Amino acid sequence: MEEVNRYRQQLDLVLEAAGFDLWENDLGDGRVTRRADKVLGELGYRDGDVATCIDGIFSLVHPDDVEALRDALQRHVDGSAAQYRAEFRLRAKSGEWIWYANFGRIVDRDGAARRLLGVTFNIDSSKRRELELSRMNARLAEQNAQLEKLNATLRELATSDPLTGIANRRKLLAVGERELQRALRLGHPLSLLIVDIDDFKQVNDTWGHLNGDRMIRAVAALCAGSVRASVDTAGRIGGEEFAIVLPEIGNHDARALAERLRGAIRAQPVALDGGAVMCRTVSIGVATLADGCASFIDLLGRADAALYAAKSSGKDCVRVLDGAPPPRRRDDEGAPLAAD
Repeated sequence: MEEVNRYRQQLDLVLEAAGFDLWENDLGDGRVTRRADKVLGELGYRDGDVATCIDGIFSLVHPDDVEALRDALQRHVDGSAAQYRAEFRLRAKSGEWIWYANFGRIVDRDGAARRLLGVTFNIDSSKRRELELSRMNARLAEQNAQLEKLNATLRELATSDPLTGIANRRKLLAVGERELQRALRLGHPLSLLIVDIDDFKQVNDTWGHLNGDRMIRAVAALCAGSVRASVDTAGRIGGEEFAIVLPEIGNHDARALAERLRGAIRAQPVALDGGAVMCRTVSIGVATLADGCASFIDLLGRADAALYAAKSSGKDCVRVLDGAPPPRRRDDEGAPLAAD
């Protein structure tokens, strides 16, 4: 017995030095056969303040932690977990919640009586640091998401025409060059439409620039609505002129699409100030990737020449470039060299 007592004294000393508090429960009748008195003392309780049963101890556990604590205990009792581990908050006598951890194991199974032996130790400081780090990471993730959303908005603004919302010239040139190089590499077709509102200056001169903007937005919407989502790209080159990049589309299909678009725009009424309604025509130039096109600017020049032919033919029509590519009418950034 003396040796057993000495062993217990040594064990208590080691546990105290490590900050552990030894406890023992009888799972058969629910009695706490050895309480974690050091922990209870830390929490401000005296003898008799806490019932000497498992349910009495559970009465100190934070309501949000009770289920997880019971589940951890049950997994060990039914054999699905080799050890009992849990983290939870205990209510101090002052009302403060303190984080603790349990570690235990069933040490014998004598019929229905089972002894669960374990230790409890204070993890409040580390847990609070962990939770604060988790909150900081959550805030950082939220800020990163907001930043990514802002960057996406900025990218969209940088590639979108502010008046119409469709692609701007910068994006058209980038997409066009990428698609042209892909078409050259794979030997696939690629077509380009240039759409220009006929006699647009008369709209501005007669109805004013705000109504001219309404006309531009209406035509832009019809151009965007005529293309395949995530495949074709419709954009505004500048002024009253638009372009549509058509990957995997050959000459015949490109011309058919241009004719449908021309008819749709001609039939589209645009409401102006004062209750007036106006329809407008467009001229469309069509070009398809051919020998001699080494860059998108080359293809743009061919489509521009086709548009010039449509304008020269009386407007409100579609023209497709035939023969060798003409001299460029645009600079290397796609800007017109002369008024259309």
